[in-house]
Amino acid sequence: MLTLCTTAKPFRGHIGVIQRNAILSWTKLEPRAEILLFGTEEGTAETARELGLRYVADVARNKYGTPLLADILAQAELHGSGEVLAYVNADIILTGRFGEGIAKTRERFGKFLAVGRRMNLEVTGPLDFGTGWEDKLRARMEKEGRLESHTGIDFFAFARGEYENVPPLAIGRVWFDQWLVKYARKKGLPVVDLTDFVPIAHQLHDYNHVAGGRELGTYGGPEAEENLRYYGEKPHTYTILSATHMMTKEGRLRRVPFRPQMQAVQTWLWEVFVNKTARVRKRLGLTRAGA
Repeated sequence: MLTLCTTAKPFRGHIGVIQRNAILSWTKLEPRAEILLFGTEEGTAETARELGLRYVADVARNKYGTPLLADILAQAELHGSGEVLAYVNADIILTGRFGEGIAKTRERFGKFLAVGRRMNLEVTGPLDFGTGWEDKLRARMEKEGRLESHTGIDFFAFARGEYENVPPLAIGRVWFDQWLVKYARKKGLPVVDLTDFVPIAHQLHDYNHVAGGRELGTYGGPEAEENLRYYGEKPHTYTILSATHMMTKEGRLRRVPFRPQMQAVQTWLWEVFVNKTARVRKRLGLTRAGA
C-alpha cells in the first residue's frame, strides 16, 4: 500500500479549490492509496471526513506556526500503513501513472527516494473527475503547461523507515525539499527522477496565504533562512539533477551520471552562444523574428 500525506493551507478561495482538485485526484489512484491530511487549518478536517481520508489534527509547528517536516514524517510512519510513504504538496494533481512509477521503482530497488518535476498549469475552478479526466488533463498540460525547473520538487516517495533524525525544517518554505534529496544521497539511496514517466500538474496560485508573500515568506525571510541553515549547503546543491536514475516514458529505469555537470555546461553554452550574441544576431537579422 502507498500512503500519501500532506498539510494543506486553509480551504478557502482559489487555494481551497485547487487543493480540493489535487486531493480528489489522489483518491482516483489505482490501487487506491491511503491518504493522511495533517493540521487544523480551515476545512482540513471537513475535507478528510467528506472524502473518507485519515485525519491527524496535531502536528508540531515552529514559532511562526508553520508545520514541521520532521513531525509529519514521524506521524506518517505512526499512523500510515503503507510500505511506501509519500509527502505530496497539496496543490499537485497526480495521475494514474504515479502509483505505477512508484511500484516499478520499489520492485527494482526496495529502498529509494522517488521525485519528479511538475508541469505548471493555470487552473481557476473545480475539475471534473468523470470519465476520461486524465486524457483531458494531459492534453491541457501538453498545450498550456510549462515544465518547472530542476530546483522545484513537489513529491517525495520513499520506503518506510528511511528518514530519521530529521531537523525542524518548515514545510512549504524553500530548501526543505532539497534537504530530502541531500539526505537520500548521503545515505546512499538510489534517487529516481520519475518526470518523464509520471506527469503531475501544479496548479498555479498566488502567495497571499503566507506572511511576506512569495519573496519574503516562502522563498525568503526568517523561515527560509532557518531552512537553509538546516539544509547546510549552498542553494540548489541537491536538486532533481542529483538523481542517480531516471524512468523513461516507457517505464524503464536507467542510470543518469553527471547530470549537474551536463546542466552547467548547457547553461554556459547558452550564455556564451545565445544570450551574449543576441544583439549581434538581431542586427544581422538572424533571430527568429528577423528570419
